[in-house]
Amino acid sequence: MESSAGRAATVEFDQVSKRYGGSAKAGTPAAVNDLSLSIPAGRICVLVGPSGCGKTTSLKMVNRLIEPTSGRILLDGVDAAGRELTELRRGIGYVIQQTGLFPHQTVVENVGTVPRLLGWSGARIRERSEELLGLVGLDPAKYSRRFPSQLSGGERQRVGVARALAADPPIMLMDEPFGAVDPIVRERLQDEFLRLQEELAKTILFVTHDIDEAIKMGDLVAVFEIGGKVAQFGTPAELLASPASDFVARFVGTDRGLKRLALSRVADLTLHAAPTAVVGSDAGEARRRGLAASFQFVLLTDPANRPLGWIDAATLPESGPLTEALANPTSPFVNKRTTLKDALSLLLDSDVQVGIVTDRTGAVQGLVTVDMIAERMREGHIAPAYLVDAPPGAPADPAE
Repeated sequence: MESSAGRAATVEFDQVSKRYGGSAKAGTPAAVNDLSLSIPAGRICVLVGPSGCGKTTSLKMVNRLIEPTSGRILLDGVDAAGRELTELRRGIGYVIQQTGLFPHQTVVENVGTVPRLLGWSGARIRERSEELLGLVGLDPAKYSRRFPSQLSGGERQRVGVARALAADPPIMLMDEPFGAVDPIVRERLQDEFLRLQEELAKTILFVTHDIDEAIKMGDLVAVFEIGGKVAQFGTPAELLASPASDFVARFVGTDRGLKRLALSRVADLTLHAAPTAVVGSDAGEARRRGLAASFQFVLLTDPANRPLGWIDAATLPESGPLTEALANPTSPFVNKRTTLKDALSLLLDSDVQVGIVTDRTGAVQGLVTVDMIAERMREGHIAPAYLVDAPPGAPADPAE
């Protein structure tokens, strides 16, 4: 079976410019102007900026859908202009906003497009296609024989990603890949793709106009301004902490402090231990343990340690088994990959400002609170006053 991991390539823009017009002389206004960037292998570099700033043009020059007027684009040190065009493009995955799936082909046929052009056997193509569908979260048994018209927007986008990965390209180009789906699906696709990238370690150039998406997705971010110039290139943390110009500061936004929460994840926190009791266990024992603790709530779980809801220890009977009917499932669930920005949003929107952190099986890992996130912000000297204290009515912090 093919593997999607282990292949990546460096990408370097060396004084690349693109001018349109019959003469394409130096005086012609540039869509991209003297672009020089170096993207290490295995990293996600996001090109972000307002409409018409040259970010999509820059992306398309990598696989020569657009030819540069001057300068070089080096892929693993080799000038892309010297590569045979078909061979070049078959080594670069390409994902666009509308996916570009072939409507007359099934999902598995769409995913196998490039391997089929490369002459792979039918059995190898099917094995690879089914592996990738599983990787992007689509059950091959359920989706392989469907046509694009039978899929949701998010499902079509997942198929598009799988197709781009089919021949294990060292480089992927993604042009507003999640822009055509609703915000909830978009967030899920972003999270799923970041999870995939941990396994794949591809070199990815990702175009967006959304600075929040750029900060969330990018290891490196290039902020473009009108005229095809890069106003700043660096890590998301560098952009948020030290904007290079007024333009960058305005584009990043005045809420840079909150945006910095998107750079940290729940995994970066030391979680509070969750006071748990298994359904069916003795209510009296759970009551005694709960009342003896400063945090007088017990988290009811199933035998696999998956959370069912909170119980106020004071309401528990002196004896008898704990039942699911006693639990109040009010806390939001997060996982260790959840950004602190997303976790904070969920906590502030919930009735109980304590989030339950679960692993991939749904088992309880610990608790996260508003106070914990506020402390993280204070460490960066960016804590707004309204986050210092948990909202009224929230359960006491387990650490108190």
